[in-house]
This record gives sequence, C-alpha cells and structure tokens, in this order.
Amino acid sequence: MNKPIACLAALAFAGACAAQPPHKVSLTYDVSYNGMVAAEITEVLEHDGKNFSLTSEGRGKGIGALLYRGAAKRWCRGEVTSAGLRPLEYRDQRGDKPAAVARFDWARKTLTQEHDGKNETTGMVPPLQDRLSFLYNYAFQPSPDLKPGKEIKVTVTDGKGLTQFQYNVAGSEMLKTPAGELQTVRLVKQRDNKEDKGTEIWFASGRDYLPVRILLIEKDGVRIDQVLTRIGN
Repeated sequence: MNKPIACLAALAFAGACAAQPPHKVSLTYDVSYNGMVAAEITEVLEHDGKNFSLTSEGRGKGIGALLYRGAAKRWCRGEVTSAGLRPLEYRDQRGDKPAAVARFDWARKTLTQEHDGKNETTGMVPPLQDRLSFLYNYAFQPSPDLKPGKEIKVTVTDGKGLTQFQYNVAGSEMLKTPAGELQTVRLVKQRDNKEDKGTEIWFASGRDYLPVRILLIEKDGVRIDQVLTRIGN
C-alpha cells in the first residue's frame, strides 16, 4: 500500500472510530410522573467495535420506592455494523414475572418472540430494532441523518409484539439537564389518532447521539419524563 492510500485508510479508520461512543458508558436517568420523581434508571452500554450489549435497570425512587417493589430490567446484545446496531437477542423482565424475549435470525430474516408461555416466529419487517437498541442505534451510525423535517420509520419489538413507529426530526436545541447543558436533536413521534400516546426523544449530538431525554404523553395527559442526571464510564 503506497503512502497516500495508507494515509487515506488511516483517516477512514479514524473516522469510523470517532463515530462510536466509548467502549463502556453508563447513563443514569430520573423518571418523573407529572413532575414528581418516582424512579431511577441506569443503563450501561458496552461494545468492542464488533459486538455490543446494553443493560437497563429501573427502580422506584422517592415516593416511587414506596409504591413499586423490585426492578424492571431490560437487556440486549448484538452486532455493530457499518449501518448501526443489529440486535440478536432482547429480554424484558418486570419484577418476578418471566421475561419477554425476542431473538433475531438475520440469516433467515425471522424474529422469534417468547412471552406468557407462547413462542411466535414471524418474518422480519426492516428496519427492525428492540426497545433498547433503537435508542442507541444513532450512536453507531457514522453520519446520523437527523436533518430537520426528515421522517424516520422503524419497527420495534418488546418481546411481546411488533410496533411500527414514524418519527419526525423536529430540529436541534440546547437542553438543560442535571448532567449539564447539551446540544441535542429532538425526534417527535407521529400520532395516528387521539388515543395514541405522544413520544419525544432527545439525542445528544455532541455526546455520540446518546439518548438524554424521553418524554411520553399518555392519552389522558399524564407526562412521563425520563431525563439524564449523570453520565460516566
């Protein structure tokens, strides 16, 4: 390999590395219900550039510690590709209940979901993610295409079923959080009808497009707000 080509290859490799977050990063969030903090969620992302794992654990906090016992745990693993994350397995467990599981077979283009004693295999509907990998997928895309006005369509599994979402990129904004002031890109879910809950997601464009806020608005107006409180390794 001659010197110019070697330099270009090195720059390309450096660019690919720069598009990925640290090999291990931990994010902690407070979850509030209509402004009252009721839970804390800690999520840990680990990867080696080829494979990844994500864990999420939520527990009651404040008044929520009195109302909710046990933990809500989610976990997924998969591969890191040039286009982002490709999940292989996802688990969602609430308290002592059996976990809901989703297994992805990308070679056969099938998805197997296990829940409530049932085992269902269906064909994949790409682009396909699970509830965790979707939130961290942009952190592994070399140049996330999150331009204002862009429409994003994705199918997401929670181990119990598939849901198709369409998000609109609302634009960039500076977001104040307990973890500091962050430059973000906000996605707003398209609501199909009045009964459909609203969802907004903020990704930190200056911090590898990691998710820093998720706002859910239930059909009765209840606001569930998950906001980053600290980030570390």
